[in-house]
Amino acid sequence: MKKADWAGVFPAITTPFRDDGTLDETFLAGHVRWLVDRGCRGIVALGSLGEGATLTFAEKIRILEVCREALGGRAPLVAGISGLSTAGCVQLARAAEEAGAEGLLVLPPYVYNGSWRETEAHFSAVITATPLSCMIYNNPIAYGADLRVPEIRELARHPNVHGVKDSSGDVRRVTALREAFGDRLALFAGLDDMVVECALLGADGWVAGLVNAFPDESVRLFELARAGRVQPAWRLYEWFLPLLRFDTVPSFVQLIKLVQAQVGRGSEVVRAPRLPVAGAERAAALEVISERLAQRALVDA
Repeated sequence: MKKADWAGVFPAITTPFRDDGTLDETFLAGHVRWLVDRGCRGIVALGSLGEGATLTFAEKIRILEVCREALGGRAPLVAGISGLSTAGCVQLARAAEEAGAEGLLVLPPYVYNGSWRETEAHFSAVITATPLSCMIYNNPIAYGADLRVPEIRELARHPNVHGVKDSSGDVRRVTALREAFGDRLALFAGLDDMVVECALLGADGWVAGLVNAFPDESVRLFELARAGRVQPAWRLYEWFLPLLRFDTVPSFVQLIKLVQAQVGRGSEVVRAPRLPVAGAERAAALEVISERLAQRALVDA
């Protein structure tokens, strides 16, 4: 996988579970094929949206194997690499390569928010564990570590670092990174409700969440914004935003799976400690989903 391959919409796929909590491999294979059929350019597995923290090591590798076989080389497979220990993440990175992943999305360590010296050592250990193309994931809201231009510059000394996914919520990061690195790194929007802003400022791609339910709209939205077609992009974005904002709250996994279930593209089953949304949160989410679906044909017209 080259730097040029990091472009377009890359779904951060949800992990499908059967009612008994086991992996639904049949749905998973069909889901990734469907996403690529609809214009997605790559697949990101084992991420936060994929409930990576609740998966066993064996399950993670099996998910990669199923995705790789289902994709059949039609699109690159990217493995999210996260965990509590650096050794565990290095082991996962190497196993992901053996399972057929072409790229890695590298996260800071879970739970322990250390000094930059420690965080840099963790990233570098994972990046250098394989020759696979790597994307650095910056999400200071979720993980505490904030990777700005100076930190990214240190990590970019590794020749297989080819991209940055920014979920800081600050669109100015895109311009700062582009100014600092030019075309050296591919820049990806990491939050669903900032994709148009990032694309208009030159982002190369989007690691997306609601794409799991709406790939046609997601791909079209990114392509319109990337082409600078502001008016049609805004029309679609205005319709999509109430759903895209589901990606930015603590229950984002449950909400996105709820949307999938409502459009017939998955189930709500999640792993504890998560539970399906209930009560007022569920009622409010269903109202948003129903309203957006009722207006979907108008946007597609």
